[in-house]
Amino acid sequence: MKSINVIGCGKVGKTLARLWTEHRVFLVRCVLNRSLESGCRAAEFIGGGRAVARFHELDRADVVMIAASDESIETCCRQLCATEALQHGAVVFHVSGALPSSVLAPAQARGAVIAAVHPVKSFADPRLAVETFAGTFCALEGDGPACDLLRDAIERCGARTFAVDPQFKTIYHAATVFVSNYLVALVETGLRCFEKAGVPRATAMEVMEPLVRGTVDNLFRLGPVRALTGPIARGEVAVVAGQSAALDRWDAGAAELYRALGRVAVELAAAQGQASPEALAAVRKLLG
Repeated sequence: MKSINVIGCGKVGKTLARLWTEHRVFLVRCVLNRSLESGCRAAEFIGGGRAVARFHELDRADVVMIAASDESIETCCRQLCATEALQHGAVVFHVSGALPSSVLAPAQARGAVIAAVHPVKSFADPRLAVETFAGTFCALEGDGPACDLLRDAIERCGARTFAVDPQFKTIYHAATVFVSNYLVALVETGLRCFEKAGVPRATAMEVMEPLVRGTVDNLFRLGPVRALTGPIARGEVAVVAGQSAALDRWDAGAAELYRALGRVAVELAAAQGQASPEALAAVRKLLG
């Protein structure tokens, strides 16, 4: 069994290290966190490994996972390279969705092979993340040997991998922000609109739930073009004009968001073909 060191063992690091321990994929050697105390807690959660306080205390390992914050990954890599813990041929990888594996170039220059693995999953609760990890999709890019080893390690825990172009890693990560984080922000915007119309927030949540769930079900069953409904899909110029103007009078930020998303909806409506080209041209002009 290959050994692994974990640097920056937060929620993602703890989840992956515990999964690999439970599935006997890697033997955890050392855990290095900002504090020795948090490292000890992480090792306890993982069920293996020795917490260390400094980079020079790391043992040698076949694999090194840098699960620190994006801002710290390159610094952690350079600090690792300044020690004897990094052995030639080791696999060094990070778990950032926004950064390419190339930020680990200092390790590559020392003879390591590098990669990046990004599980497309919420890790708010590591215990729950461990229980529900099977089926998780993971983006993977980097050196061939490193990707081969990590693909096997991830798939042995029930996950599925897919390739991503490292040149556009930041845009890939923005996609996950749009469909996850911004979905929450979008629902919050809808709640504020309901409240402005005199609907209590608790009631609005009840009203929205079947609408949102039904829309999401249709989206993944039919695809975006066929799932689009509403005034833009029908080419109702007057409705769109009235909503845009009302939002302008109340909340400029909500109005801007309405028009930005509306422009995407016009593209989908044109592909759908329900509304006339003339009506969609008028809506497009309204939305700017």
